Amino acid sequence: MTFSRTATALLAGLVALATPALAQEFTVTHAQGETTLPGVPQKVVSFDFAAIETLEAIGVDVAGLPGSNLPAHLEKYASDDYAKVGSLFEPDYEALAALEPDLIIVAGRSSTAYPELANLAPTVDLSNEWTNFYGSIKANAEIIGEIFDKEAEVAALIAETEAKVEASRAAAADAGKGLVVLTSGAEVTAYGPGSRFGYIHETLGVTPVIEDVEAATHGDSISFEFILETNPDLLFVIDRDAATGQGAAAAILDNELVGETTAWRNGDVVYIDPVRAYIVNGGLISFGIMADQVTEALSD
Repeated sequence: MTFSRTATALLAGLVALATPALAQEFTVTHAQGETTLPGVPQKVVSFDFAAIETLEAIGVDVAGLPGSNLPAHLEKYASDDYAKVGSLFEPDYEALAALEPDLIIVAGRSSTAYPELANLAPTVDLSNEWTNFYGSIKANAEIIGEIFDKEAEVAALIAETEAKVEASRAAAADAGKGLVVLTSGAEVTAYGPGSRFGYIHETLGVTPVIEDVEAATHGDSISFEFILETNPDLLFVIDRDAATGQGAAAAILDNELVGETTAWRNGDVVYIDPVRAYIVNGGLISFGIMADQVTEALSD
């Protein structure tokens, strides 16, 4: 009898050890409210390349993603092993229904589809805020860490990125004043603090040559005369066309007026990685790489 009871107790203990803990429901807060998940997601769809970078860095694979505009550094996801579920702007609801994901991530371009996607599967919106770009990048990474029980891994990524940001700020401290422009076709638009690319000033430490770009330009395209008048020591260029494979910024800006600026004469024109800045548009990994670019350019 004693042996039988002992054996039964031992068997029960072994069964308990072998049985995985039941998944626990939890709720995450994001840009469009709260989403409740029944446990750690196993089949993930992301319409946000920045989130995919972070997921990859912490060892989480996605099952589905947009089928167009895939950055070269995410080339592995072009494989048929990964379902293509629409574009950055338009989900393919039929493909999503067939895939049956247990988490969908949207951000920025895809965020307007949130209500419909949330009816298909638990969905979170990891859109960044232009007025708090770097802060929202870190917060969104922490949401990913929370969802996948990878808080320590995300904390390490944030620490890495913080070090890159500090290096950029140190390099920019005495480097002079800068102007950030986006080129698209023959159009050139300036961006200052508080704008889409304002993080080059606010976070990476570059002193703006003009504080209120919006007031000076009314949000319109700028002329080459404007660039000469502001005469930046540093010119940061994001080539929108290069992001989509048709770059021409260097040719557009190579003219007599821009050529007279301090930045052009001293060779202090920095071409920010357009795919990281425009297509990926956020995320710890790409942000860290852009910070490295600024540091390297200003340390030469």
